Amino acid sequence: MKKVYRLIFAFLVTAFLLSATNRDDLFLVSRNLDVFAALFKEVNINYVDETNSSSMVRSGINAMLADLDPYTEFVPESEIEAFRLKYVSAQFGGIGASTIQIKDRFFINEVSENNPALNAGLLPGDELMEINNISLKGKDRNQLGVLLRGPKGSKIDLVINRSGEVLKKTLTRDLIVQKNVTYSGMIDGNLGYIKLDKFLENAYLEVRNAAIELNKHQPAGLILDLRGNGGGILQEAVKIVNLFVKRDLVIVVQKGRNVEKNVVYKTLEDPLLPELPLVVLINGSSASASEIVAGALQDLDRAVIVGQKSYGKGLVQQTFNLPYNSLVKITVAKYYTPSGRCIQALDYTSHNKIQKGTDSLKKIFTTKSGRTVYDGNGIYPDFTVPSEPISTTGAMMLNKAMFFDFANNYKKLNPSVTNSKRFQLSDAEFTAFLNSLPTVDDSFSAKTNQLINELVNEAKKDQRYDVVKMDIDKLKAKMSLSPKEAFINHKQEIKRLLESQIISRYFLEKGRIEQSFQYDKEMEMAVEILSDSQKVKEVLSGKGNYKKIGDSK
Repeated sequence: MKKVYRLIFAFLVTAFLLSATNRDDLFLVSRNLDVFAALFKEVNINYVDETNSSSMVRSGINAMLADLDPYTEFVPESEIEAFRLKYVSAQFGGIGASTIQIKDRFFINEVSENNPALNAGLLPGDELMEINNISLKGKDRNQLGVLLRGPKGSKIDLVINRSGEVLKKTLTRDLIVQKNVTYSGMIDGNLGYIKLDKFLENAYLEVRNAAIELNKHQPAGLILDLRGNGGGILQEAVKIVNLFVKRDLVIVVQKGRNVEKNVVYKTLEDPLLPELPLVVLINGSSASASEIVAGALQDLDRAVIVGQKSYGKGLVQQTFNLPYNSLVKITVAKYYTPSGRCIQALDYTSHNKIQKGTDSLKKIFTTKSGRTVYDGNGIYPDFTVPSEPISTTGAMMLNKAMFFDFANNYKKLNPSVTNSKRFQLSDAEFTAFLNSLPTVDDSFSAKTNQLINELVNEAKKDQRYDVVKMDIDKLKAKMSLSPKEAFINHKQEIKRLLESQIISRYFLEKGRIEQSFQYDKEMEMAVEILSDSQKVKEVLSGKGNYKKIGDSK
């Protein structure tokens, strides 16, 4: 045990003292590590119950990093593979199927093109019973993922239940590629469209290949969709911008406390599409590398930005290897767009007092043509389209998988549909869906009831409940909807969610994306803008009558 203490202390001293910059730092780090090692030792020796030393150290590490920002994190060896899949690698060995858990049972939700699951005939709705003779009863989603994944070429035996019939399937795992570009094609006759969901490995090549293919159709303009894209590899973002702007332009500048982390990223090649009119779609979930692309193209007056204000993540992370095959991801710098602005929205420097960027604190910058842009709170679109967030009712229906059985049964009753882009449910089919639902509980109003109960408790604390009781009772009566009443009140939203589930049974992910176009207000705005090349030029030159950048009213 003493040897363990010495090893821990030696590791911590080595790791931290090497980073100290002066004698005061050396003294403070040494003193604090000495205290930590002594405390760790005494607790392990003297605590009344048996302790788990690994768990204690992990808790200490997590607590230390939690005082910084949410992007600085420790990754133990057991989580390295999941980390790579999330932030770096676009490939893993598997069968190419997504699953859904309903209560304690696992079902195939979707299968992807040209992968083992589809080739073996697995269908949405198939219940997974066993994997390689291991029952899934009592397993969680992480355990399921471990069982499904494995080396390319390895065999996997599945036992499934398909509508009461037990089937056995043997598949050969293949290399499953997480696509960065999940869809590309021509829309509205003469416009190109690329949906970029991630910035993992090969994101640039996928966008470039899609752009080359679309350019064969001589499009009048291009829509690059970054909505919901949380970012990834910075260098991929720089290369994607280079597809549209000329060589040797500054795209992003990275600045940190350590001068070695200061980097200027410039374009290195001649552009593929230097003149093609371009619209970039963003929303509140577009972050990091997405904001580098949107911000650079906006600052350089190369693209019109449409949608909602982006997330506001102007921080750069770098990974560092640690002993025993672990690593740490550390925020090492902030990044700045070509105009010089940093779009970081949250301040993590004030002893963990996070402060949202406010209008009064925003600084003004200008684009290449002199248009006004702002820092400190994400990328503001040139044209704002109000967001339509999913309702509590819709979200709860998705979480409870209430569309799942109806979508599968719809496919059985209707072997084919003719057009994914125009697919809609009739009112009669929507009514059939409502009638197909099993008896549901009142959890659809649970959040409202919780808030009302909190109001009652506060009123009682203030001894004002008797005064407001009648009003609260009226409020309860107005807010108390049956589940089916809640469904009817959100009919259009629920129809869209259900249609999306159904169309994916026929045309997989591609069909789901195409079907959503008919309801897409941001896409409608992008098409309108690109239909008038003169308007695009006026917007990018700062002329003409259009909504100003950053004007959210």
